[in-house]
Amino acid sequence: MLSLNLSRRVIPYDLWLALSGGHSHRQSRRHDLSAIATLQQVDLIAAEDTRHTGKLLKYFQISTPQISYHDHNRHQRQGQLLEKLISGTNIALVSDAGMPGISDPGFELVASCVEAEIMVVPIPGVSAGITGLVASGLSPAKFVFEGFLPTKKKLRLQLLQTLQGESRTLVFYEAPHRLTKTLLEFVEYFGGDRRLFVPEN
Repeated sequence: MLSLNLSRRVIPYDLWLALSGGHSHRQSRRHDLSAIATLQQVDLIAAEDTRHTGKLLKYFQISTPQISYHDHNRHQRQGQLLEKLISGTNIALVSDAGMPGISDPGFELVASCVEAEIMVVPIPGVSAGITGLVASGLSPAKFVFEGFLPTKKKLRLQLLQTLQGESRTLVFYEAPHRLTKTLLEFVEYFGGDRRLFVPEN
């Protein structure tokens, strides 16, 4: 879970919360009460998937209105959200899964806020990459986060080729329906002797 504070003012902050919207049963078992309280207190929630976030809000009986913010409407929404933040609206950003800003369009909104001198203050939380890394038994001392591989085969194989000599631990994201194919490509480019860890979803 990640919470971000956005404001031109010192007090009160315009709070921008980021957390996974699809795991309400897990939220209640973790130290996320401040994040849940934030969702209750903000004026608006910008959600990557309003359906998934709606389940989270219903679970915690939160009535804060939502607005969609995802990869397909991010250019249109960024300006709207910035205007609201500058005018004093408290906004929470919620990702569909994992930490917003990591392999999702939340990064672009954060960058726009920083450029506009809107304060960004995170509340740390779950990141799939870091969580998987620390449970893998692979060295976390030095690692390279690549996120999702390109979907176009030529670009994907070019990237894998450039990473062949990388000695640090490599962290990737991958969709379940592409996992088998990607693992076979890993064997081809990294060899069968390099250790691999695939965390359970």
